[in-house]
Amino acid sequence: MSLRTVPVTFAQACAFVHDWHRHHRPPRGHKFSIGAANEDGVLVGVAVVGRPVARMLDDGLTLEVTRVATDGSRNANSLLYAAAWRAARALGYRRLLTYTQQGESGASLRAAGWRIVATRPPAPGWSRPSRPRTDHGTGHIGRQRWHAPS
Repeated sequence: MSLRTVPVTFAQACAFVHDWHRHHRPPRGHKFSIGAANEDGVLVGVAVVGRPVARMLDDGLTLEVTRVATDGSRNANSLLYAAAWRAARALGYRRLLTYTQQGESGASLRAAGWRIVATRPPAPGWSRPSRPRTDHGTGHIGRQRWHAPS
């Protein structure tokens, strides 16, 4: 089965993430989103790219793939990661990053030429006494930070 990239709106990307992502809700915003469609034109995956969540990485030249979700179609993830980097570079960005959770293989990222640049220990979550937050089940899990190929 052959896949191709297609334009998607933020609303379409969020709806797809809501239906297919294993552990995250749709993001709050984006710079751009990319879809992957099969030969029949059916959307099989999306990538949402936005400003880095970590404020120290938000230098104006860096973007983050905040969500990638697919229906399990073969090679859709790596197609989306590679397309996200091509689009970010075309817009003038110098760096694109993303994270995987501990226990995820990162095979799609490696297939797209990405590399691990940092391993982050489990964080206690987003909630603090001064600003309580609802836990969404993604805290207390280690992560790896990946960068797109230079």
